[in-house]
Amino acid sequence: MRMKNRYRKSTTLSCNAGSRCSTYFVVFSLLGCLLLLHLYSYIHHRDRHVREPQLRITHHPQFRELQEVEEENIQIPPPRGRRSPRAAKRRPKRTTTLIDEFLDENSQLRHVFFPGYKRAIDPMQSAENDKYHYYPGRIWLDTDGNPIQAHGGGILYDKYSKTYYWYGEYKDGPTYHAHKKGAARVDIIGVGCYSSKDLWTWKHEGIVLAAEETNETHDLHKSNVLERPKVIYNDKTGKYVMWMHIDDANYTKAAVGVAISDAPDGPFDYLGSQRPHGYESRDMTVFKDDDGVAYLIYSSEDNSELHIGPLTEDYLNVTSVMRRVLVGQHREAPALFKHQGTYYMITSGCTGWAPNEALAHAAESILGPWETMGNPCMGGNKMFRLTTYFAQSTFVLPIPGFPGSFIFMADRWNPADLKDSRYVWLPLIVAGPADQPLEYSFEFPLWSRVSIYWHRKWRLPQGLNSFK
Repeated sequence: MRMKNRYRKSTTLSCNAGSRCSTYFVVFSLLGCLLLLHLYSYIHHRDRHVREPQLRITHHPQFRELQEVEEENIQIPPPRGRRSPRAAKRRPKRTTTLIDEFLDENSQLRHVFFPGYKRAIDPMQSAENDKYHYYPGRIWLDTDGNPIQAHGGGILYDKYSKTYYWYGEYKDGPTYHAHKKGAARVDIIGVGCYSSKDLWTWKHEGIVLAAEETNETHDLHKSNVLERPKVIYNDKTGKYVMWMHIDDANYTKAAVGVAISDAPDGPFDYLGSQRPHGYESRDMTVFKDDDGVAYLIYSSEDNSELHIGPLTEDYLNVTSVMRRVLVGQHREAPALFKHQGTYYMITSGCTGWAPNEALAHAAESILGPWETMGNPCMGGNKMFRLTTYFAQSTFVLPIPGFPGSFIFMADRWNPADLKDSRYVWLPLIVAGPADQPLEYSFEFPLWSRVSIYWHRKWRLPQGLNSFK
């Protein structure tokens, strides 16, 4: 216990102690200047990076619609059958959650998470008032009338053909377990590719990187794992470069693979795999910056941290530069994007096929340090927000002509039947002040808030459905 010393001298400043008075004056003057400088910097940054894009976005009537929060009220049905009092006493049954219902293929709510084929998005058959609308979680058909198979994917805009290309895992095969404790899987079929002019009507361009059927030592042998393919274009070499997660059935290889093509619709030639920087790599993505430098971002060290490093000029390898970020936070499924000089990233937790809470992160330099901003999900209900709408991030696509607006792309995994996994595309807006302080200080970040808005049905602003 701290005792009061009644003989202690007064700590009030004495003008006789000139040196002490001067020291206090200088210290408090410096602190005042620093506070004023920080306040000026904050206001200046807010004016430049927040207000302008926020006004530009929210005054568009369709963006006001997208920023309206939609709520969900899903009631968990009563359990089927009754348990005997003796059984209930021996092992009390815990309360069933929405996540339990989501993972239960026999759930009475199955149609809520995985609507049937009759409610599929069919661009070739849609009524006029349904055109260009996204329905997160519904089956999405291509122009041939088949469900789109582009899971864990990403989108490339090809400036030469003025066309979007969507690449992803082609999972149109049976789901099984390699062994008792193994995760649900589908044999490698390859990387599917779809093309579109409007981001809604998708034509299947075929399998642009196919599995190896006979050579069991090959990375792409059907018994292995190919996940999260992403394609970027190299302006210097004129090549389209694909990076992907390569693994064995037990997820012990933990590598990245590289393939190249002369055209966005393939075919891609597989070059091989490696552990980047000598570390294991699982969930990954690539990001091409405004200056043409490309970066590899991957989960490592048993998914406990992310690694970020630039690629070589030809995009075919990593350089020796690498930074560890979000150390000890156990994040995966990175989706990186940029707005007005600030880098943003959406990640998920590590819970296998089960959904979990997304987090948004921001940095002034792509190599860090990265700060965690919190959960970006808005609307739905509490469980929707804590499960990223029962989906997992894979890519964030800028909406052209509307700074600060993006499409958040996620996968709603169906571990009982992986080929029937669904796509959750939602509007993502970067605008307004962040609402959580920095992790290691009492300051609020200077960057803007990232918000993903839940909608059962939504569409892009008019004028984006075709290219001039």
